[in-house]
Amino acid sequence: MIKPTTDSLPAPTFTDTTSRVVLAHGGGGQLTDDLVSGRILPRLGNNILNQLLDAGVMADASGALALSIDGYVVQPWKFPGGDIGRVAVTGTINDLAVSGANPLGLALSLILAEGFPMANLEYILDSIAATAAEAGVRVVTGDTKVVGHGQADGIYITTAGVGRIPAGRLLGPQYVMPGQLLIVNGPIGEHGLAVMLEREMPDVQSVLRSDVAPLNGLIRDVLDVAGNNVTFMRDPTRGGLAGLCADLARQCGFRVVLDEAALPIRPEAHHAAEMLGLDVLDIANEGKVVLAVEAAAAGRVLDVLHRHPLGQQAVVIGQIAPETDSLCELRTVIGGRRVVQKPYGEQLPRIC
Repeated sequence: MIKPTTDSLPAPTFTDTTSRVVLAHGGGGQLTDDLVSGRILPRLGNNILNQLLDAGVMADASGALALSIDGYVVQPWKFPGGDIGRVAVTGTINDLAVSGANPLGLALSLILAEGFPMANLEYILDSIAATAAEAGVRVVTGDTKVVGHGQADGIYITTAGVGRIPAGRLLGPQYVMPGQLLIVNGPIGEHGLAVMLEREMPDVQSVLRSDVAPLNGLIRDVLDVAGNNVTFMRDPTRGGLAGLCADLARQCGFRVVLDEAALPIRPEAHHAAEMLGLDVLDIANEGKVVLAVEAAAAGRVLDVLHRHPLGQQAVVIGQIAPETDSLCELRTVIGGRRVVQKPYGEQLPRIC
């Protein structure tokens, strides 16, 4: 049972999901889908935005550009394995990379609360600089605002990024077909669990650390070798692996089958999830990518992943089945089956 704290829950707590925004609308689950499809797309939708991909792809005769933007409100701002600055750079870089783009530059927006310690701001800015250098990308423009004491919680960051997609690169759920295999580059659930333990159970000693890392170098290596044998990529952030695979099944129209015995979950992650009353499949990651790959190319993709520091524990976790029911199914270790759905709302608020 998660004990509510003033850092994780608003006051007052709203429960009316039809006439007011509630915290769960930001969780990446079914309520997020309701907000986007019911409020945002009817007013802003177009042929690019309506695809709801990690980055919007704008193509013309000269090629294609990808544009992505995301806001970061993680609390606490520093946690085992990372901080809000590293998450802000990583999140946008990875959204571009899984869209097949080579990142070109970042825009950075800071909202600071009056009274936020300068030493903390400098730490975060140094982390942003180091993570951008790790990804080989520069921050090329930005904006800073300060709000009054009590009007914000420390620091919020928004990053936007632009990248170029090489000619002929084809990625998306429409290219996912039966017989393809699903691969993830390593253990899941550790970012969300590390943040939540730090916030809710700071006295608990755990070896868990966030997996937050920019994946553009790893993804570039895979695409250089496998090309269009990789048909789909996405990072399982909010909503976790469950949300990603449920979305993929709905978008491609086929059944997505996950093998529970193959899922890379560390024992300490299992233990932490049990303490918090959570399902590891629902928990966000910030350094993981799921790839749909033609079966004949899976061996080559795994070889490339295993040679990279961020892919040494990559494994096949499932496949695309021929059934056209748009379901995600988990085949359990005891031989059973269960349908995997997106989380309804926000199990882990403010983890990115």
